[in-house]
Amino acid sequence: LALALRRNKLFLFGCSSVLRRNLSVLGSTRSMASKTPVGFIGLGNMGSPMAKNLIKNGYPVIATDVFPECCKELQDLGAQVVDSPAYVAEKADRIITMLPSSPNVIEVYTGSNGILKKVKKGTLLVDSSTIDPAVAREMAVAAEKMGAVFMDAPVSGGVGAASMAKLTFMVGGLEEEFKAAEELFTCMGANVIYCGQVGTGQAAKLCNNMLLSIGMIGTAETMNLGIRLGLDPKLLAKILNMSSGCCWSSDTYNPVPGVMEGVPSANNYQGGFGTTLMAKDLGLAQNTATNTRTPIPLGSLAHQIYRVMCSRGYANKDFSSVFQFLREEEAQ
Repeated sequence: LALALRRNKLFLFGCSSVLRRNLSVLGSTRSMASKTPVGFIGLGNMGSPMAKNLIKNGYPVIATDVFPECCKELQDLGAQVVDSPAYVAEKADRIITMLPSSPNVIEVYTGSNGILKKVKKGTLLVDSSTIDPAVAREMAVAAEKMGAVFMDAPVSGGVGAASMAKLTFMVGGLEEEFKAAEELFTCMGANVIYCGQVGTGQAAKLCNNMLLSIGMIGTAETMNLGIRLGLDPKLLAKILNMSSGCCWSSDTYNPVPGVMEGVPSANNYQGGFGTTLMAKDLGLAQNTATNTRTPIPLGSLAHQIYRVMCSRGYANKDFSSVFQFLREEEAQ
């Protein structure tokens, strides 16, 4: 009897070991299944670090950019680089786009070599560009006709947050598809917020950027006035950042050279979020405000300031160069 019990115990132990191995294999298979290739189109200042973070998290990336030289660094990290958005759509059933403007998005999705020429049914399409909410809705309709799902998911946080995977995603689309996309967003960002139907992500982003531009201009004006009144800029920034005037533009992205390290103002306003892009976003905000009959006096003024900056040689500089612009204006 004792011998029989020992044999049964050994048999059960063997079955348990086999079961554990099978469960381990199953878990591994599920994990690998979730790491299917992700397409990424648009490898600029924001897209490149976002795609790198996908690779860091074990996702195979299939990438393309209108400027092939932008792909080299990602290719060195193991990404597969292809020639067109259509070819990306052939290879991946989850695709992220990060592009400069509405016309770029329309071309990448619906152009002769666009995603929708080769997209597979059931593909999840996520656009993280900042565009007109109406264009996002148009792309969703076009994608639906091809059996694909489109979501708008613009981001906030800038290049630094993109590099550190600390972006905020504002997501618009079908709620039942949100979880599938969230898996990818959490590899690239720290905050993922579902906003509602397609286009609401863009609406949230435009509101954020309008406030950002107003805050940056206000910070630049304040710092410039304090300097003219004899205050040390670092001291003034310290006071602002422990007082009621504190804001992101003063404590995280200060526009005055020498106040902070690691921001565009410390690098002749190179990198970061370009003045041209800020002017574009403010133009979108202005259009939506007009269409909804919403008064935005400070937003409209900020739009005009950034448009003037674009015509005065600041187009390719970071939007915080408004401080330099104001300093040069006072010298005239």
